[in-house]
Amino acid sequence: MAATRFLSHITIFNSKNSNLYSITILAILCTIFYLIGIWQHSLGPIPNSSSSPVSGFLSSSPCYSLHTAQLDFMPHHLPHDPTPATARVPHFPPCNISFSEYTPCEDARRSLKFDRDMLIYRQRHCPEKNELLKCRIPAPYGYKVPFRWPESREFAWFANVPHKELTVEKKAQNWVKVEGEKFRFPGGGTMFPRGAGDYIDDIDKLINLKDGSIRTAIDTGCGVASWGAYLLSRNIIAMSFAPRDTHEAQVQFALERGVPAVIGVLASIRLPYPSRAFDMAHCSRCLIPWDNYDGIYLIEVDRILRPGGYWILSGPPINWENHWKGWNRTADDLKAEQSRIETVAKSLCWKKIVQKGDIAIWQKPTNHIHCKATRKVFKRPRFCQTQNPDMAWYTKLEKCLTPLPQVSEIKEIAGGQLPKWPQRLNAIPPRISSGSLTGVTGNNLVENTELWKERVAYYKNIDYQLAQTGRYRNLLDMNAYLGGFAAALVDDPVWVMNAVPVEADQLNTLGVIYERGLIGTYQNWCEAMSTYPRTYDFIHADSIFSLYKDRCDMEDILLEMDRVLRPEGSVIIRDDVDVLLKIKKIIDVMQWEGRIADHEKGPHEREKILFAVKQYWTTPPLAPKHDQ
Repeated sequence: MAATRFLSHITIFNSKNSNLYSITILAILCTIFYLIGIWQHSLGPIPNSSSSPVSGFLSSSPCYSLHTAQLDFMPHHLPHDPTPATARVPHFPPCNISFSEYTPCEDARRSLKFDRDMLIYRQRHCPEKNELLKCRIPAPYGYKVPFRWPESREFAWFANVPHKELTVEKKAQNWVKVEGEKFRFPGGGTMFPRGAGDYIDDIDKLINLKDGSIRTAIDTGCGVASWGAYLLSRNIIAMSFAPRDTHEAQVQFALERGVPAVIGVLASIRLPYPSRAFDMAHCSRCLIPWDNYDGIYLIEVDRILRPGGYWILSGPPINWENHWKGWNRTADDLKAEQSRIETVAKSLCWKKIVQKGDIAIWQKPTNHIHCKATRKVFKRPRFCQTQNPDMAWYTKLEKCLTPLPQVSEIKEIAGGQLPKWPQRLNAIPPRISSGSLTGVTGNNLVENTELWKERVAYYKNIDYQLAQTGRYRNLLDMNAYLGGFAAALVDDPVWVMNAVPVEADQLNTLGVIYERGLIGTYQNWCEAMSTYPRTYDFIHADSIFSLYKDRCDMEDILLEMDRVLRPEGSVIIRDDVDVLLKIKKIIDVMQWEGRIADHEKGPHEREKILFAVKQYWTTPPLAPKHDQ
């Protein structure tokens, strides 16, 4: 046993020694080859010499120049590369000079397709998508920047509205006169040849126009809007409208004067305003057949009048006893017409408060407690049951009376009492305080008002023309929300058309805008506005392109903005930076100069602001006519 253990120890010892020897020899060889490698690189290429002891082992080629095959992992059976898609460069050339006063939705040729009953053919009838112009509306040759307010109330450049028809047709009524290269507006009208100022003074003797209780007004069939122009000095802002008809350019004259006006007509659809919007409505020989169609047009006036609001009528048939011969109508005919108007007014529960000379004034009740009781006497019009009273975009007129909000007692004003102007601007509107505007609180209004004060101050720091008093007069806010942008500019000599997109019908805020004492309209920006080219000096568009992203083409909205913007007018567009980059590419070929600026909070906001100016350009001068 002892011998066996001894032999075992010897075997293990020998095995260990053998492993040790192998490891030692391997380490020596690695060291030798490592040193040879260092030596070879330090001396350069090894010569191919038989005297070299390692000539048979090492090649004469340096190791770093040894050729190694490059493995190719690329596929060799690919289809041909597609032709790179070239980005479409938009091209919007000037339109023909014949489109200089083009109004897409009130086009005379298109209107001939529609019924003449109830003047349906003079309503909005917009072009189909394949009919949209892809060109820019030109200004007439010689176009000039309009006079500044208040000088513009009296004067406009002839080159801007080259029409003399009204100067001839209304010569005796002091509407407008031509004096050299200017038009002069004496302030006259068909029923106030002494001037709108004196006429308004006559109204003021019958109802109080000075105490701030009347702020918003509507003038139906406005002519050149002298009534609205002279109300502004009394802090009353009027929405004036008239159709595009034989009185060529009457609304265009109003806009050149710096007076709020739109193309419009009382026909078969509602006017584009919410219920209870206006403190006063006016018709001075406006030629609207108030007594026809079961009084449907007075029913529409009732919808848009505030509780306690006034309707003023002058001209036929008022004071027919003294004017019937001059009106080329019989006394009996005029007497019967006035009787029918009186009957319609009574059926609406209006009270005739005065008729003096050529002026008659009715007042709408402050609530409908008594009116509901009178339905036993006046079976018509009935109260509307289903229609939203604020829905007014292509909404058909109905022969029903819009009910006022409920009240608890006879002295309460339906919908809430409004403060007098100017307190009204920043007071919480009844539509908000009553909770009828879902999701909007009084705090929201206060915060929104302060926000837009800050934003407008930021705008003025960048757009020096906006900061320059009197540089702009007619302003458009394409997405007004609560009217904060307009409210921030209330002390400037400007007026703002506050447009509320109909696509925002889940939150219809136009009623709030009117309760604040501002004016505005509903609008679908996939369609043209009911106004003439070159209406506005300045356009503000807050998130409008994001709102319409999947509804219509961006370029069509921009072309409409270009149509209604004056040469050298300005635009401010707020939106996501990606949207603004697309807009910038389009306006670069529209003869606009623009740049993108950071949000007022700093560069880390995704929303940016695009400032742009439309360059001055007009149609070329007409070639002189040579004698044959």
